[in-house]
Amino acid sequence: MFTIGDFARHGRVSVRMLRHYDALGLLRPAHVDPVNGYRFYEAAQLARLNRVLALKDLGFTLQQVQEILDETVGPEQLRGMLRLRQAELEAAMAAAAARLIRVETRLRSIESEGHMSPDEVVIKRTPPVRVAELSATADSFAPEAIGPVVGPLFDELCRRLDRASVTPAGPSIAYYEAAPGSGEAVLVHAAIPVTATPGGPHGLTVVDLPAIENAATIVHRGSMDAVLPTAQTLAHWIDANGYRSAGYARELYLACDDDPDQWVTELQEPFTRR
Repeated sequence: MFTIGDFARHGRVSVRMLRHYDALGLLRPAHVDPVNGYRFYEAAQLARLNRVLALKDLGFTLQQVQEILDETVGPEQLRGMLRLRQAELEAAMAAAAARLIRVETRLRSIESEGHMSPDEVVIKRTPPVRVAELSATADSFAPEAIGPVVGPLFDELCRRLDRASVTPAGPSIAYYEAAPGSGEAVLVHAAIPVTATPGGPHGLTVVDLPAIENAATIVHRGSMDAVLPTAQTLAHWIDANGYRSAGYARELYLACDDDPDQWVTELQEPFTRR
């Protein structure tokens, strides 16, 4: 047998924690000296301690841990609890990863302040284009609100084009507008150029996207999660040259393969004179 101190050392936990688990009935000592009250543990009890700590790290309460280990929770219920917790942890990890990307993007914007190159911006007229599109509303124009909306829209649009045997006629376009009467909400449009006729038997929403007569354009290379420095370079250029933004920038996806770090996207922001 081991003293409580030795057992804590072998289990890589504190003596205080073992006393707490004893008080809860979660991990009782194998023997308690009736004279001095000293607790003693067996090496076999390390297995239960390991399970307690693993379940605790998964986010279960100590009450839930005790029910699981004492088998008051059936196998199917336990499997459901574990799957739910797995999904929660995966969602938390994804959210943390997205938050890190946003922080890195903001840092890049800060680092690039004062280093804007006017040669990066080109003024042009974008031609009108016929597109098949799907639309949905995002809560705001923040990356964490736009990303989960625009990606699934393009996925679904591609599936519908394939089912309708309609071949894309150019690179994909995302464009945005304020959602009517919805505060900061943004109407997100995922569009792909087509030669199909509006209202045809294909069952697609086909519209004619108008030209932008005066567009300040800049090319962004890499994932759209990191577009902020490029977009803000465009904003600085518009302001420095005495122009005024006339709406959300369109995103023309010139190269968009499986690796987002290799994407090439042209931002096209309409502008007017002040």
